[in-house]
This record gives sequence, C-alpha cells and structure tokens, in this order.
Amino acid sequence: MAEPTEVFIQGLTRDGKTFRPSDWAERLAGTMSSFRPDGPVGGGPGAFIGYSPYCVPRIVAGVKGVVVSASLRELEPMAWDFVLNFARDNDLVVVAHPDAGAA
Repeated sequence: MAEPTEVFIQGLTRDGKTFRPSDWAERLAGTMSSFRPDGPVGGGPGAFIGYSPYCVPRIVAGVKGVVVSASLRELEPMAWDFVLNFARDNDLVVVAHPDAGAA
C-alpha cells in the first residue's frame, strides 16, 4: 500500500479524549508557518502571516486537527519529525487524510 500524501493529526487522544488547549491546532500550524514551497517569507511591507501549505489546521468530520502534507518530509525531515513526534508525545490519533488525492 502506498504512503499517504497527507496525514491528519486528530485532536483526540487514543483514549478518545479531546486534546487541550482548544487552539492547539492553530499553534502547531503556526509553528510550521515558515515551511513553504519557495522558502520562508521575508519581512517588509509585502510580508504576511499565514499557514504553510504543508501544515494546515482543519476540521474533518467534526474533529479538529492538522493536515500535514507528506511533502514536508522531503522539504525538511526534521519539521516532519517534529509534528509527528508532537502527535506521538501527546498520544494523538494520526490517520491518512480522508481527502488526500481527491480531485
């Protein structure tokens, strides 16, 4: 079976509890915001704040979480390890993103 192109880190622990704090997904995605296809966004008047396309907070089937692109693993393996270790350390459920590969 092929590796998923995206994973969804759910805001649920393996024992079914809602992960706290409530803004954890936005915080995690914000931490990863500098990882972009063309590198980090520079400062100055044209700079903006936004999430990386590789790590985006989402609600899927009523569950808050973060969608992480497998492309991050190739771009920056340490960043990929960071998000997956965050999930593991906090006992969060990680699944293949249900919409990955959908047109």
